[in-house]
Amino acid sequence: MSPTAKSAIIGKTQTLGGITVIDTPLVAQAIDFARSHSEPYLFNHAVRSWLFAVRLGQLRGINHDAEVVAIGTLLHDLGLTNSFQGPKRFEIEGADAARIFAREQGLDDRRLQLIWDSVALNSTPSIGLYKEAEVALCTAGIGVEFGFQYDQIPAKEMESILAEFPRLEMKRSFADSVCRIVKTKPETTYDNFAGDFGERFVPGYKRPSTVDFLMGAPFEE
Repeated sequence: MSPTAKSAIIGKTQTLGGITVIDTPLVAQAIDFARSHSEPYLFNHAVRSWLFAVRLGQLRGINHDAEVVAIGTLLHDLGLTNSFQGPKRFEIEGADAARIFAREQGLDDRRLQLIWDSVALNSTPSIGLYKEAEVALCTAGIGVEFGFQYDQIPAKEMESILAEFPRLEMKRSFADSVCRIVKTKPETTYDNFAGDFGERFVPGYKRPSTVDFLMGAPFEE
């Protein structure tokens, strides 16, 4: 870990939702960036994901680059916003945007890659949880929003986080956002969780099967 990363862990802190988190100019810029591009429900979701990630790391004593975890979680859903729409699956659009943001702040290549991986893998916990500590913590924090490891966050702390950053109809709003992706870029949804929302909520949607790709491949056997 670089000296910059180490100093980030032991530097100035602030309290959000009852959780002690790092407070640096870089983190403040990431918060402002997420807020300026996200609907209120999505911004609150991003902040809660960060707080959950931080708390899980604290409870488990996991050494990590606190600024990378902050940026990765705060910016993980940029691809669901109107500002970063493109032809690629939403996680990749978001990862590219987060990397550009971080590069403009002067982060080195190693930290840029960790941020990109954290965002790109945010909906793939079967991989993200087994990556570097920063990526795994981002993945775990985001997962709490979907009920995974919910019981690992003490009840009083959960109550405090939700009071300061309420969900604002998260279930409906998030589903609507993902369904917009399904409707506008269905070709990006066959191998990620967006397809689950399509099958449940978008009439006529049918994701292609990997089995169909294999059996239809232009080979004799």
